[in-house]
Formats: sequence, structure tokens, C-alpha cells
Amino acid sequence: MAYDKFTILKSTAVPLAIENVDTDQLIPARFLKATERVGFGDNLFRDWRYNPDNTPKKDFVLNDPTYSGKILIGGKNFGSGSSREHAAWAIYDYGFRCVVSSFFADIFRNNCLNIGVLPVQVSAVFAEKIFHAIASDPKAELEVNLANQSITLLSTGEQEKFEISSYKKDNMINGFDDIDYLQNIKSEIKEFAENLPL
Repeated sequence: MAYDKFTILKSTAVPLAIENVDTDQLIPARFLKATERVGFGDNLFRDWRYNPDNTPKKDFVLNDPTYSGKILIGGKNFGSGSSREHAAWAIYDYGFRCVVSSFFADIFRNNCLNIGVLPVQVSAVFAEKIFHAIASDPKAELEVNLANQSITLLSTGEQEKFEISSYKKDNMINGFDDIDYLQNIKSEIKEFAENLPL
């Protein structure tokens, strides 16, 4: 399933300064029955967003109209716990295209890259600068440049580089998942197969 191409993302951000956010908090297990990547955004952080009677919790950041944007700023060790890919689906379906943290769980990071959410790992110092900037001005914008592998706090011009595999980078720039990538090089695969010695 192809997804939106990712080149440069300029957006305000939603701050979630909580460490060790695990995948069960991102999408509780009771919502994992669906097999398509739709509808999961409604239940992103379900137990943190809603009371048992389904009324929104006013003190949770996703329910605060002060904050908005396509970038989620998470605390250290974001996406830990079980390997459920639905956690990445929920983030994408909610409308986030980038998650920033000072550390990601490896499986969660890969699940994000597979479906078009860019995980940007920054230093703890830079993460704190972002949180501080948003606290001072909720409309503070970030620019994430995938080609340059950089994230910039536009209010100050401060910037950091981030790492990403060349394969995943190319796929995200083109909006490819793994199947799309193989379809794109189908002629090369066919040529290679035809030239194999018998």
C-alpha cells in the first residue's frame, strides 16, 4: 500500500513529554482486531484521551486545541513494548507524519518507516529545546527535510541531523512501501532472472 510522499514537512507540533510510551498506550490491545490501516487514529492513546464514559479528558494534549500539527514530539524510549504494527498505523491514521524522540524502540521505528511515518531521533538536548520552544509558543514550527536528513527549529534556526537507511529514505521520498519498491524495479528483476545461468 503506497502512502504520501515525504520530502519536506513544515508544521507545528504536538508535545507529549512522557518517557517510555509503549505500544499498548499508543493503541490498546482491544482495538487490534481490524486488519486494514483505517480507523486506528480514533483510538490513538485511547485510554489517555478518553474517560470510561468516552468523554474526552481535557488535560490530555491531543484534546487541547492549543496544540496541533503533523509532528508528534515524544519523550525518550518512544514505542517500547510489544511489536504491534497497529501503533504506527494509529499514528499515521490520526494525521501525524513524523514522530520526534531522543530514542525509539527499534521495532516501532521500523514499523513507522514501513507505512510512511518518519521517526526522527534527536539528541536529548535538542528534544528539550523543542519542548521548550513549544511551551513558549504553541505555534512554533519545525521543518523536517528528509533529503538533507535534518530537523530545524524555525524560531531559532537551530538544527540537527538524523540517521535513516538509504533504502527507507528512498522509499519515503517516493511514497513506496516494500511491495511498491519491488514493483518499481520489476523490469530489473526480470532482466536479472533471465540472465541467470541455467
